[in-house]
Amino acid sequence: MIRAVIFDVGECLVDETREYGAWADWLGVSRHTFAAMFGAVIAQGRDYRDVFQEFRPGFDLYAEREARAEAGQPETFDDTDLYPDVRDTLASLRADGLWLGIAGNQTVRAGRILRELFSPDVDLIGTSDDWGTSKPDGAFFDRVAEVVPAEPDEMLYVGDRIDNDIAPARAAGMHTALVHRGPWATIQWTSDQARKLPTFRLETLLELSPQIKAFNERGH
Repeated sequence: MIRAVIFDVGECLVDETREYGAWADWLGVSRHTFAAMFGAVIAQGRDYRDVFQEFRPGFDLYAEREARAEAGQPETFDDTDLYPDVRDTLASLRADGLWLGIAGNQTVRAGRILRELFSPDVDLIGTSDDWGTSKPDGAFFDRVAEVVPAEPDEMLYVGDRIDNDIAPARAAGMHTALVHRGPWATIQWTSDQARKLPTFRLETLLELSPQIKAFNERGH
């Protein structure tokens, strides 16, 4: 049975359109051009951070985050950046008696924002900066397994990326759900891995509650 559901952050719970638009502005390139390069890098199977290198070779993402903060333009998101199905989904899963967590590749600042937004609604919020390890490393999912009060095969990890979320979570023995939104899922959706690896394929997070119920009733 699935007893715990753990969510990725970017493009799973949070629509990152505003943040990546801010990066385009910071780099001094049009948002349209930045988005096009972003999609090209993903389609080529490269690390998304290569996008910044295309526009500014030697770009240091962490240093530039600090520079943005010092310039009064820190990374930020709030309720208006959440996908519209998020709050209702968390409420439904909580009503179903499931343990809920959020765990993703996020900065310390983002972790603070997540706790402000979600602390009453979930049981755990963990970030890569908190844990000193990031997806897709297996150590990240080992850490998830340590802090979630369930066995790995009783956990469902929900994300938008095959490479960062679905494949490594499955390798850790967890069930997985791929949600069809954001640039990664849009580009990866029709791939063989996207069709075969996830336990569930979702058009909206609102499908989680009924699908988990059906899965648990079947016993698989």
